Amino acid sequence: MTHPTADRLSRLRASMAAEGVDLVAVAPGSHMDWLIGFHPHPDERPCLLLVGSAREAFLMPVLNAQGTRESTDIAFHTWSDETGPAEALAAALDDIGAAQARSVVLDETMRADFALLVLGALPQASHAFTERTLGRLRMVKDEREFARLKMNAAIADRAMQTAFAAIRPGLTEKQIAQIVRDHFASEGATPAFWIVGAGSNGAFPHHQTGDRTLAEGDAIVIDIGGRKEGFPSDITRMAVVGEPPEGYGQIHSIVEKAVQAALKASRPGVMAREVDAAARRVIADAGYGEYFVHRTGHGLGIDGHEPPYVTATSETVLEEGMVFSIEPGIYIPGRFGIRLEEIVILRADGPEILSTLPRDLFVAR
Repeated sequence: MTHPTADRLSRLRASMAAEGVDLVAVAPGSHMDWLIGFHPHPDERPCLLLVGSAREAFLMPVLNAQGTRESTDIAFHTWSDETGPAEALAAALDDIGAAQARSVVLDETMRADFALLVLGALPQASHAFTERTLGRLRMVKDEREFARLKMNAAIADRAMQTAFAAIRPGLTEKQIAQIVRDHFASEGATPAFWIVGAGSNGAFPHHQTGDRTLAEGDAIVIDIGGRKEGFPSDITRMAVVGEPPEGYGQIHSIVEKAVQAALKASRPGVMAREVDAAARRVIADAGYGEYFVHRTGHGLGIDGHEPPYVTATSETVLEEGMVFSIEPGIYIPGRFGIRLEEIVILRADGPEILSTLPRDLFVAR
């Protein structure tokens, strides 16, 4: 399947026109991947895709030009270590009609020295980041992206099931994590992250998986993700070794109700903060508000964390086609943590959950 570069450049230009933007400068990374389907080798040498109102061009280190030319026919303005990038940048801006740009959008992930190079060449220009242009376009996925996200979600489901099947007293968190990584690799996916938090370690939302040995009565947070064909997965489920600790069932039920409330609130036209509020309200009303210490969710696309962010302050209006996590949690210091996470595609009538695994506690006996 060919990459929809022309369509995405056209949509970006429509967005630029609507926002009064003369130039978008994109560095090697996920924004460039989304826009043209690849990115050149990223290093300290300034390399930028410059998109003007009618044309686009690359500022390209000569060192990378030949290899990159195999992937694109976009015009190059090359520079060498001997000459530096300033003249090539000026020529590129002139080529695309942006030498007098007064409104510039910068890729927020680019190196600071790249950004200062662009701004130094356009001292008359105001600047912003991609939130209202390229970033906004990326938030709404297409069928190509849905298919890859669903494929990765299915792989993550199977990886989670391998973790469940392996749990027993005496294994360490790291050993469970290795089983997860091995499963991702067995399906051609690159393991991306693996949080295995047993017992009191589960009370740290981003616990660094370690050498703790699983013991009877341990509740275990398992938050995992892999990456295949340029897209990621992300899922969190709960397991316990033998009998759950005292009070676990009640708190798991509260977190489950928070997930359901957030799912119900997720509709096109709703602000992301309303979804966060729906989940947070359930947990706060149950008396555990201080133990829900992170946002309710984040977007998922080329990046594992990207807009929209489902936070208490987000004013992003949800749209059909957005993909994001719903993952409320309660973390009791010194005892255990509970997080239940779904990735959803927002459809016209509400969220479509990508995982097929139930959110029930898995009991290893």
